[in-house]
Amino acid sequence: MTTQATTDPASARRQRLLAYTQWTEQLCRKEPGARSALRSGLRRGINDRSAQRMHRFVARWIPESSLGSETDQRAYYAVAAMIAAQPRSGSAAADLLDEPEEPDGGRTTSEPTVETAAGASAGPTGSQRYGTSLGAAFAAAVTDSPGRDKAMRESGAEARLNLLTRQSIDGLHRHLPSAVGYLRNLDVTVDWARLLSDLLAWPEHSGRISRRWLQDYYRQRSADADNRANRADAEEAVLDEGDQSEA
Repeated sequence: MTTQATTDPASARRQRLLAYTQWTEQLCRKEPGARSALRSGLRRGINDRSAQRMHRFVARWIPESSLGSETDQRAYYAVAAMIAAQPRSGSAAADLLDEPEEPDGGRTTSEPTVETAAGASAGPTGSQRYGTSLGAAFAAAVTDSPGRDKAMRESGAEARLNLLTRQSIDGLHRHLPSAVGYLRNLDVTVDWARLLSDLLAWPEHSGRISRRWLQDYYRQRSADADNRANRADAEEAVLDEGDQSEA
């Protein structure tokens, strides 16, 4: 008897969103004109004249199921604009990723390709199925990290995250660009595909998404505190052993 392989809908959906966000990062890195066009839609509605330059790049990625929903389309445009607005050095996270196919299976010569590598991780606590939430990104911003010049104050991270979780979809679109821009300026990885997924689901599931953001934030902060305590205990034990050996 043969068994038919089943596709996990959540994983398949994430792969589609990853293809879009990875392609957008690569496009912004390789084509300054495209980056400028996408950045022009930051904090703008999709019907705003300043966003018209984005259609050339974003329209092809919007699935047919979202064509009747301005909220869904707005999410695709907003994430593309935030990707384009991040620091130029900050888009290196997508340097080595599986090459995403165009939605229609075709590619023009001006469109970038994405080099292949294994294990593209979305962030410090990401999973293959869901990726890393914005809450985990804020926790990473507070945590001291080698190679990062500065970290976000914990009170500031909590305030920003709590503000976001209280927003309607319109409020979320108003506040996200500055919050995400702050994270990227701190060189904190943002899982763009997960953020896009959450934006798409926000109108119906904002309560669930907010809960996950806050849980991920506090879970990671608790783990960081435990790690610091364990390191301090280990260092103290080493000092105690040294004192005993000298005695």
